[in-house]
Amino acid sequence: MKFILRLLLSALAVVLLSNILPGVHVATFGIAVIVALVLSLLNFLVKPLLIILTLPVTVITFGLFLLVINALIILMASGLVSGFTVDGFWWALLFSLLLSLVQSILFAFLKEDA
Repeated sequence: MKFILRLLLSALAVVLLSNILPGVHVATFGIAVIVALVLSLLNFLVKPLLIILTLPVTVITFGLFLLVINALIILMASGLVSGFTVDGFWWALLFSLLLSLVQSILFAFLKEDA
């Protein structure tokens, strides 16, 4: 249940950011849900492999290369999901930064009281 709620909140964040950023376009909320699902799958399957392959560059740049990896994941999702387009690398980088920020704010409301 919590996964579905996180997925819907991520889709809400994607729609919100697509309305704010002129370089990111999402056709419908349904497409945003698919984008959120594809992003979670890419982050689970592809991102660890990219991190391992680029470990020397990541260490040399003190972890800043992870921002490039996040932008590449966004561009991959843009290529996989029709109805979701990102106009370039810099828009993908900005979108990934803002998506992380918005998701952290939205997911803070899901924390269970201990």
